[in-house]
Amino acid sequence: MATERTFSILKPDATKRNLTGAVNAVIEKAGLRIVGQRRIQMSRAQAETFYEIHKERPFFGELVEFMTSGPVVVQVLEGENAVAKYREVMGATNPANADAGTIRKTFSESVGENTDHGSDSLENAKAEIAQFFQDSDIVG
Repeated sequence: MATERTFSILKPDATKRNLTGAVNAVIEKAGLRIVGQRRIQMSRAQAETFYEIHKERPFFGELVEFMTSGPVVVQVLEGENAVAKYREVMGATNPANADAGTIRKTFSESVGENTDHGSDSLENAKAEIAQFFQDSDIVG
């Protein structure tokens, strides 16, 4: 098994409800290490660039508004098969369909406010990490 890095965002709904520590505990219990973490206010330009893949979808504007509505916590996670492991720990996009014990089943309020984002591939993880972190920001 390969040690990988993946990217995570704890979204505004999570930070507003002070869930950073609780979500981090689930991440760490799953065997992933948090090797980079910062609380930021995402700018409109950052959100539009980050979610550019969804630009033509009807929810794009609402997504950008939500992601800029409050602080987020951007993270670099490291571990064995980190991308797949974190996607498993996050759970389904719609918390109603997520497995018990996953972050989204436990903490999310709706499909729109679903607590966290995680990279869907190693290539995207590298690109997403590079948008918010420099190598010197990552310890591990």
